[in-house]
Amino acid sequence: MSKDAIQRNVEFRRRAFLATVFRSGFFCVVPGAARAAEISVSQMSTKPDSSVTMRKSAMPLSLEQISDRLEIQDLLTRYCYAVDDRDWNAYRRVFTPDAVIDDTVTGGVKSGVEEHITYMKRALSKIVMSQHAISTILFDIKGNDASTRAHCSCPMLIDLGNGSTQVFFQGLWYRDRLIRTPDGWRMKELVEEGYWKHNVPPGFKF
Repeated sequence: MSKDAIQRNVEFRRRAFLATVFRSGFFCVVPGAARAAEISVSQMSTKPDSSVTMRKSAMPLSLEQISDRLEIQDLLTRYCYAVDDRDWNAYRRVFTPDAVIDDTVTGGVKSGVEEHITYMKRALSKIVMSQHAISTILFDIKGNDASTRAHCSCPMLIDLGNGSTQVFFQGLWYRDRLIRTPDGWRMKELVEEGYWKHNVPPGFKF
């Protein structure tokens, strides 16, 4: 699609939206500008540009679906920061009280939230810094239940002792099951899979 065609498409959508707003009566008016705006809208053409391929639906996702995706994405982000900051209260708030966390693929454990916090404190005791970064999230949202698959890359800086450190790299997928609660979306299951690593110090285990 050419740049001009894209601009015409955007302008058509803007005009159609303004026409709908004014005709429905749901609008806010800047003092002194109402009549000028109405005249401008009445003169607008809401006929689509024939050179532009239009979607069957102007908004394929509802506002609720968009909100759900953003809230879940925010939850996954808060999980990453909770682990990197060793903020275990924030970590607890990401999960339901009966959640199950399974990171056995990395040498970890399958357990509930509190047991996992105990494990993480020990597993990360020699890690000076970690930076979990999630991307390419797939969503499957059905009412109050959802599942996601997200890629995670995580460089880590480990303390080797005697003032020496080393950086190593990891990657994996998170498979999460989530539920909508009165306090928002929460994870009820987190499973790690597809684990790979690079430059890990010999003999190191979480």
